[in-house]
Amino acid sequence: MRRRLAAALIVPALMLTAACGESDDSGKTKGAEASQSPQMPEVPKPVAAADPMPTVAGEAGKKPEITVPKGDPSGKFVVATLTEGSGPVVQKNDLVVTKYTGKVWKSGKELAPGSYDQGGTSLVVTAGAPTMLPMFSEAVTGKKVGSRVLVVAPPSAAFGEQGKQELGVAPTDNLVFVLDVAELMPKKAEGTQASIPAELPQIKADKDEAAEIKIPKNDPPKELVSKVLIEGKGAEVKSGQTVYMQYSGAAWKVNEGKDKATLFDTSWKTGAPFTTVIGQGQVIEGWDKGLVGKKVGDRVLLVIPPAQAYKDQDKGPELPANSTLVFVVDIVGAM
Repeated sequence: MRRRLAAALIVPALMLTAACGESDDSGKTKGAEASQSPQMPEVPKPVAAADPMPTVAGEAGKKPEITVPKGDPSGKFVVATLTEGSGPVVQKNDLVVTKYTGKVWKSGKELAPGSYDQGGTSLVVTAGAPTMLPMFSEAVTGKKVGSRVLVVAPPSAAFGEQGKQELGVAPTDNLVFVLDVAELMPKKAEGTQASIPAELPQIKADKDEAAEIKIPKNDPPKELVSKVLIEGKGAEVKSGQTVYMQYSGAAWKVNEGKDKATLFDTSWKTGAPFTTVIGQGQVIEGWDKGLVGKKVGDRVLLVIPPAQAYKDQDKGPELPANSTLVFVVDIVGAM
């Protein structure tokens, strides 16, 4: 599965601390979960104010107007609550839906499209996660849902000494962001799981961790299976949407009859949901066909024949050529 967003390509660039495009053994592209570069300097402790400070105009929930003062920034990592929300306090490892507007301090260049611009989208941040940029992950931690937060990020809290050329961010640039802490996203599907026919894989996924998959000792189905195990209450997933999912995957034949399948991949190891545009050929066909039309909050069992998966590609002992794939997918958000 390839990892990237469609319209708002700025979003994965903001989330990454390493370059996109590096593939792992499952054939995916590493994205928002990429580890921080070993060259990243130590992140300074956030402060509530420093001189000089940008000013922000506009109501929370609408695009803010950021005015960057003349002169050089303080170099401090500033996280200032402009408006305090009335929702729950964001805890470490919470999945936080944010809307953002950003600028480069020195040039005044806006990092577009922001969430309030045409073609923009929200940014889902794992609070306090070391695998995400501190200017987001640290800025939302401890804030209340509904808050508007001003962030001034030196390179050590942003892209480090490498900068981000595709965004016009130089290695020495300080960045200014306004983040609206919009809502918390559930980490997995919630509800009572439906029974599964004996000839299909059995699933146990009641904890905030990778699912357990037990594959029966029989031949896999020849056609795509897309079975809802937990029915969500959210909106229907439409082709072209950016979808956020927790998943675990195993190959059928190499795990047939075992008490517990060996997973070839899972989103739970990354600390963040897998994010992709669905229905547009950016993931394997079985995902596009099996997940479009499902609802946010659904848990879905996918059994995908080789022709709709990786066909004759050999991706190692856990995922040999012509494998039927088994996935359990929790759809936790769509935008």
